[in-house]
Amino acid sequence: MARIRSRHNPHTAATLAALVAATLPLAVHAQEAKPSVLPKVSVEAAEEVPFRATESANTKYTQPLLDTPQTVQVIKKEVLQEQGAASLMDALRNTPGITMQMGENGNTSAGDAFTMRGFSTESSMFIDGIRDLGAITRDTFNLEQVEIAKGPAGADIGRGAASGYINLITKLPTRDGVNGATLGYGTAQKKRATVDLNQALGETAAIRLNAMVSDGEVDDRDFVENQGYAIAPSFALGLGTPTRFYLYSQHVRQDNVPDGGIPSIGMKGYYNGIAELQAGAKVDRSNFYGSPNDYEEVDADMVTAKIEHDLGGGTTIRNISRYGRTTMDRVLTGLSTGANGITAVNPADPTTWTVNRSRQRVDREDEILANQTSLNTEFNLGGMKHTFVGGLELMSERQKNKSYATTGLTIDQANLYNPNPNDPNMPLPFATGAYTDGKTMTTALYAFDTIELTPQWLLNGGLRFEHYRTETNGATLTGGVLVPTTLSDSDNLLSWKVGAVYKPAPNGSIYAAYATSLTPPGSANFALSGTANNANNPALDPQETENYEIGTKWDLLNERLSLAAALFRTENSKQASYDDALQPMQIGATRVQGVELSLVGQITNFWQITAGITKLDAKAIDQQNATGTVTQGVRWTPDLTATLWTSYTLGSFTLGGGARYVSDQERVITANPAPANGLSEIPSYWVADMMAAYKLSDQINLRLNVYNLFDKEYIENLNNGGGRVRLGLPRSAMLTAEFTF
Repeated sequence: MARIRSRHNPHTAATLAALVAATLPLAVHAQEAKPSVLPKVSVEAAEEVPFRATESANTKYTQPLLDTPQTVQVIKKEVLQEQGAASLMDALRNTPGITMQMGENGNTSAGDAFTMRGFSTESSMFIDGIRDLGAITRDTFNLEQVEIAKGPAGADIGRGAASGYINLITKLPTRDGVNGATLGYGTAQKKRATVDLNQALGETAAIRLNAMVSDGEVDDRDFVENQGYAIAPSFALGLGTPTRFYLYSQHVRQDNVPDGGIPSIGMKGYYNGIAELQAGAKVDRSNFYGSPNDYEEVDADMVTAKIEHDLGGGTTIRNISRYGRTTMDRVLTGLSTGANGITAVNPADPTTWTVNRSRQRVDREDEILANQTSLNTEFNLGGMKHTFVGGLELMSERQKNKSYATTGLTIDQANLYNPNPNDPNMPLPFATGAYTDGKTMTTALYAFDTIELTPQWLLNGGLRFEHYRTETNGATLTGGVLVPTTLSDSDNLLSWKVGAVYKPAPNGSIYAAYATSLTPPGSANFALSGTANNANNPALDPQETENYEIGTKWDLLNERLSLAAALFRTENSKQASYDDALQPMQIGATRVQGVELSLVGQITNFWQITAGITKLDAKAIDQQNATGTVTQGVRWTPDLTATLWTSYTLGSFTLGGGARYVSDQERVITANPAPANGLSEIPSYWVADMMAAYKLSDQINLRLNVYNLFDKEYIENLNNGGGRVRLGLPRSAMLTAEFTF
């Protein structure tokens, strides 16, 4: 297979049970002439259950997950290790209700892009509780676990978060950590190595180093490849003492040949008003419609300082400061596959058919500076126990985008069935001088409290007050002249949540909860718009989201298996729309309701499982554009998603496998639509994976992962125009050696 290089060149699932030594104090009565008989003492081992987490690492949660009135899923590193999950997108396949996105028409989304319960969540990414910006494909090499909080979470994290947020928990130094490393090789010449080194320095200090390097092509995709490396050093002082200090950073470099996808012609459900094209065959999935000059370079740097101090009596105060900066520079060849995108030059000879191409460039910089001070404490008031968290957050966020164009440049069409990446006219986009530079400053106060009314009844509440100011400076190109623009918006936001928990037994809870969030203009990328009735116009009010949820959680099988079920309803209102007289009004809404079930933990000492299923009903309410077209559905929101992963250990062998299912995802969501060119939906699909591991010794484990076991061809992403797809990976494999020392 031809390649174009970019411009620059133990298994632990069976051994996770931890034994805690018990000491037996001896007491001898001083005046007795002979030893007394000691009472019988029962000694039990404290067991850590693979896959299952009982606590969140989020310090804003005041109770264990069992007693938290919200759907919160924790994906532990042991799950990621068994699955060979290298990216955040791989990890999120373990939770139902999340679907991956591709992007607008000729553009392909930059970095991680996905929706959760019908709403975009890519701007609700957090690392250790602080918002994470940047167009980057996040790696798992430095993750302790991934936490997914579902439902509006304005009280937790502030603006946005209409359907929840993702919180990534990084690995930090410990006094008793185990060193590890992995070496992997897979199909499409994929190579990956990681290292995790932890070293204690005396009794109270430690250092840790996590690093990763990867390189390889993409299965059944000509020329597309991904390569990168990362390093994450960290240092800790005061471990095991009342005052602890952590200094840690992460530095990622990615240098890829991006994938613009393939035309959807010939696929099931494809429509084109031209008879010859309607009858056209599928293209080869390996076809590359790009150029040798396509590239994607990402630099992401982050440094964090955290200090914690225990004041005694269950009270801890902490401060965390962070600076982060991410840049992306990418040139991508997209496909213009609209009504006139494919040309049947000779209708009788498909070898002459061509497809239009576009050349796009993303030049983006994200920057964040944040400081968060918080207090966790417990106290009794009015005869009731309170578990309280309060804090102050100061944050500055910025995103700058430069504009590029190919106006006046000739871009060669590609042969539809036999594209040539070396076509001569594939120019690089040129800078127009236009740009947007947006910045948001936030000051926020938050407080959470859980009141133990009785041993069976808990009342949970939280609120967040924040003041923000967003300012967008930029320039637009109008008639060949750069016109500077400046827009600003400032407001106060108050988000809150309340929940009641009833515990019919120590190992179970039944709860009801209500939560809100607010999404002001420019919330996602700080780019305000002067266009009338645009969602980012500062003249509009913030969108309002409400969530109602009732559910139950149980720890079963001697607290080895966690079961959760929830009914929820989320409604986002005050969306920009038009009334029946086609006057602009903030009357639009999106309503998503459904049920979610999850199961995670151990069925037996040797059998692990994590599973989930979500059923959604998503509707658009009073959404109409300026021409009177009514929107009825919610794009890219399947009504049923399910995921399963399970493994069983027998001696030195571990065998695992799983499957995930996604029902149809609609692209065309308007009322009484005319036939739309391309595909109107992503068909439903299910994919199965498997894993086999053999433990050679206490220090060496071999693991084979096979993905898409039955070689199912399915569409993972479809662009908004319906003419361009990215197929899911075909059957592929990765062999990994894991070392502990």
